[in-house]
Amino acid sequence: MEAEAIGALTDRIGPDFQSVVDAVLERGKVGGRLVFTGIGKSADVARKTVATLNSTGTPSAFLHAADALHGDLGLVSDSDIVVAVSKSGATAELVQLMPLLQARGVFLVAMVGQVDSPVARGAQCVLDVSVGQEACPHNLAPTTSSATQLAMGDALAMALMTARGFGPEDFARFHPGGSLGRRLLLRLGDLLNEHQYAYLGPDTALQDVLPALSAGRVGAVAVLQGGQPDGALLGIITDGDLRRALDRPAAEWADLTAAALLNETPQYLPPDASAATALDLLESKRMSQIVIRHEDGRFMGFVHLHQLMDAGLR
Repeated sequence: MEAEAIGALTDRIGPDFQSVVDAVLERGKVGGRLVFTGIGKSADVARKTVATLNSTGTPSAFLHAADALHGDLGLVSDSDIVVAVSKSGATAELVQLMPLLQARGVFLVAMVGQVDSPVARGAQCVLDVSVGQEACPHNLAPTTSSATQLAMGDALAMALMTARGFGPEDFARFHPGGSLGRRLLLRLGDLLNEHQYAYLGPDTALQDVLPALSAGRVGAVAVLQGGQPDGALLGIITDGDLRRALDRPAAEWADLTAAALLNETPQYLPPDASAATALDLLESKRMSQIVIRHEDGRFMGFVHLHQLMDAGLR
């Protein structure tokens, strides 16, 4: 029942919905917000919708309809848009609230289950969230009705998000904490440290490669031209490259140098690349580390898979 009711909302995204989006964008230019109000389960839906709107770039607030009648109406400014959420459209507190807001010229929106109701008649725009029946076996507990309210609120938030051109970078600024924020904000350069700047020259003997690998703590070492920090990156040597070298006859070991062991085409990313991008790359390639290389070709260090996992990107 809930799925069918949500699907039926598609045909109700019409002129009134567009008018609400336009009004929010226009009044937002002068500091107007979206203020949602309701009672009971409708109030719970309103709170969640306000949270979604705020996180996607539309300043919003929640006002409990009962509290509004006892002093909290001061939260609403004349430039705000008030969305009254109600299944019946006849909730007593909302019916009392509407004329008070009308007298101030506040733009009113009714998100109701009865389009011919007191709350709907008092609003400039009506968002129809009517349902045939609740999923409750007694057709009493708000289930289907609250699901459609929630879906309509999400649709409004997404329409406004799109209209504002709100992108991933904006989303990251509003979600700096948790794994979501880290995936959006953390860059590879943030994870570099001096221990990961491990390098040697192409003429380095095999016996000296192992200590260099261990010093880097990432299972790899860079091979730089002339063995100098500002030398061109010739390739890298990993633990696997060293094991493959030791599979050769022992008599050849003494003549092996870093130049004979290196991988000339390692995977690399710039320091401003997303750490989440690096994690996805390493997992898809089944690799343990990624080379960080400046756009001018300079080697900057390594970032290990464990660092990316420890950063809480999952």
